[in-house]
Amino acid sequence: MSTESYEDALERLGELLSNKSDLGNKVAAKIKKLFGELEEFESKKSSDAVKQIKSGFIHFKNHKYLKNPSLFKALAKSQNPKFLVFACSDSRVSPSHILNFQPGEAFIVRNIANMVPLYDKTQHSGTGAAMEYPITKLNVETILVIGHSRCGGIKGLMSIEDDSAPSRSVFVEDWVKIGTPAKNMIKQEYGDLSFEEQCTYCEKEAVNVTLGNLLSYPFVRERVVKGKLSIRGAHYDFVNGTFELWELDVKTTPACFFS
Repeated sequence: MSTESYEDALERLGELLSNKSDLGNKVAAKIKKLFGELEEFESKKSSDAVKQIKSGFIHFKNHKYLKNPSLFKALAKSQNPKFLVFACSDSRVSPSHILNFQPGEAFIVRNIANMVPLYDKTQHSGTGAAMEYPITKLNVETILVIGHSRCGGIKGLMSIEDDSAPSRSVFVEDWVKIGTPAKNMIKQEYGDLSFEEQCTYCEKEAVNVTLGNLLSYPFVRERVVKGKLSIRGAHYDFVNGTFELWELDVKTTPACFFS
């Protein structure tokens, strides 16, 4: 039951109880019982969520925090991550799980379809700040952008037929348009393929667009030119359990596959 339909049901039941004073006792009792059951159901969902949060932290503390005191003591003083990772917010794509990152190893930024916009001081300052700090203050050595299979953001991008049409969402559609160059290339090069196949190609090409966009940031470009920072793209296929890795440089290096 959705939140909206649940609230609507409660509202209707409340009105029914208050306005229909001539209802029979049995009918009124049944309605009150249903009302109580709905409230109990919603309360149970909330309680289950709290229990999972608490048990999750207890598991972490007992099996990781308390078993590695030297690590967390050091992390309490400072952090020195080697990686800045851009990954999708998709619940199936957790960089720390996929690549076994330990606390302190990776500074992770997650958003819809793992995108980075072109450098612009007046827009997307949140993304810029999330890049500037780990790069200029923490001196990360590698930026890794991870695309993934069955990405809803990429599917949304590929579904946009007319850029001038009114947006169907408040935020998502405008955001994924960052990957429009990838969509246009895929439509042109692979227009004879199925929509699903086009989306798969776009998942990887959108990563390349982001890799190019990263170089529009002066503090990124400067470090790449000096050899202090490397930029890599990746694609995680959770359907087949594979991971593809490639590097963006003057000469495109072959992709590496892991399975």
